[in-house]
Amino acid sequence: MAHSQSTRYRVRVAQDGRDIRAAQRLRHLAFAPVVEADLDCDAFDPLCTHFLIEEQSGGRLVGCFRMLPLSSGVEINLSYAAQFYDLAKLSRFVGPMAELGRFCSLPGVQDPDILRHAWAAMTRHVDRTGVEMLFGCSSFQGTDPAPYRDSFALLRDRHLAPEVWRPRVGAPGVFRFCEGLGGHEPDPKQALRHMPPLLRSYLAMGGWVSDHAVVDARMNTLHVFTGVEIKAIPPMRKRLLRALAAT
Repeated sequence: MAHSQSTRYRVRVAQDGRDIRAAQRLRHLAFAPVVEADLDCDAFDPLCTHFLIEEQSGGRLVGCFRMLPLSSGVEINLSYAAQFYDLAKLSRFVGPMAELGRFCSLPGVQDPDILRHAWAAMTRHVDRTGVEMLFGCSSFQGTDPAPYRDSFALLRDRHLAPEVWRPRVGAPGVFRFCEGLGGHEPDPKQALRHMPPLLRSYLAMGGWVSDHAVVDARMNTLHVFTGVEIKAIPPMRKRLLRALAAT
């Protein structure tokens, strides 16, 4: 069982159906009202390792995420993201991969330590299993790209996936931010302020994104495919992550 200890939070791997249902209830709260049932669940849940972030005192669940292991890019079409993106180029990736999904925190709890504990758990998981690429979908709230012009322009200018791995369009509704922003020059401060924290973390590790965002009306989000090759993480960032994982 993976643990992360601090004065306030701990992280552990779900051990049984009760734990997984707790994560699904939290996901429902985080994603409502777009999720209709009391639980947010799908066909990928039985295939994933689920991580629970709890308060040390009282055990209240404040965050969760799941990870789907893939032996290599040959299995990329088994991923959640493959529903929305054409990932044919990534099918050539030869090392183990893991898809990070459904990351969320309890509504009303805005503590950056929750994300730090999530990355600590992910770091231990990557080191233990030999994962060579992490990927997932990073979501912006709402389906109107206008509030995120600076964010998308910054992604266009600095963080596009290398051509060898770049996802192609695979969904009917997309925002092609590489074409749809004209010559808009981003304000870096505004771009980062409006960017999802999880995506900022990916980018700080040398991560990259697709050249378009999927318009997901059901979840009321715009999301970009996001990936990071473990070998490309800057050495200083790796040291910081492993120091965090050791606490």
